Amino acid sequence: MKPDQILHLDPLVHAPIRLGILSILITVEHAQFTFLKESIGTTDGNLSTHLSKLEEAGLIRIEKTFIGKKPHTLCAITDKGRKAFQSYIEQLDRIVKAQKIQ
Repeated sequence: MKPDQILHLDPLVHAPIRLGILSILITVEHAQFTFLKESIGTTDGNLSTHLSKLEEAGLIRIEKTFIGKKPHTLCAITDKGRKAFQSYIEQLDRIVKAQKIQ
């Protein structure tokens, strides 16, 4: 595999926290903000920043409501997000297979 092919990993997906978010959301219908935060082990602000980047790119959908006076944030992966995640995994697979050949 040529070095430039390895660099085709999508930087939006490749960031560890965003990869963690997508890895969780690909397996569920939706996840609460607090579940994502606890599962990934990040702060509210850091998670919020990464969720915003994914939402702006159209990879996830965020729904904010209130239950009583408490905010309730649900996140779900979009079709575009599923495709981006699948493409990322396929590229990783190509990288691994190329290393096994050498």
